[in-house]
Amino acid sequence: MSEGRAHATAEAVSDSDDPAEPAEPIEAASVPAAVATHPETAQHRRILEALLFAAAEPLDEATLKERLPQGVDVAALIGHLQALYAERGVNLVSIAGKWTFRTAADLAFLLRKEAVEQKRLSRAAMETLAIIAYHQPVTRAEIEDIRGVSLSKGSLDILLEIGWAKPRGRRKTPGRPLTFGTTEAFASHFGLASLADLPGLDDLKAAGLLESAMPADFRVPSPQLDLQDDEEPLEEETGDSGPDGEP
Repeated sequence: MSEGRAHATAEAVSDSDDPAEPAEPIEAASVPAAVATHPETAQHRRILEALLFAAAEPLDEATLKERLPQGVDVAALIGHLQALYAERGVNLVSIAGKWTFRTAADLAFLLRKEAVEQKRLSRAAMETLAIIAYHQPVTRAEIEDIRGVSLSKGSLDILLEIGWAKPRGRRKTPGRPLTFGTTEAFASHFGLASLADLPGLDDLKAAGLLESAMPADFRVPSPQLDLQDDEEPLEEETGDSGPDGEP
């Protein structure tokens, strides 16, 4: 009887000594000590992750501590979360001492969107463009004389900026003022094969841009693309110049 009991006891001990499969070891270097030993680390990390993900702006450690249980090592949790996201499409980064998720720097180009910004020309700019188109070559003083008001710098600047007008020469008069004309970009935008395709008198009347009863001697100006006898071509100039290229 005693031998049987001893045999059974030995078998039981032998069964209980069978080792289970060992768990996958965790590299201590990748997990801060406080994070690795805290019993509720995983849940705290999830809370931290949710807070940072949902925040509309970066959060500092003090704000994060207020949302987490007392005694949680927020700095260690942040370090673990930062390491966790280091190789992902978004990274946990510090901005002015606060923490937030940002697109990984090497992927930023994929999210860049380029769009052409549409700008409406002001009435003054449209009038200036029309005068340049029909009266070229025309100087700034001549534009002001035709419009009857002073030409603001911005009206001409915007036309030069978008490439619809350009300086084309200098008038052979005292002061050698710049003359302006239209560009190929202007013709391309408005579908003009040449300046001769600009709307004529009848077209302008039909569009309501001219009064029905015009003076008998009124004529639509004939724009000239080539340099005229009273113009000289622009040369490389030095020195300061104004916004429209005039000294």
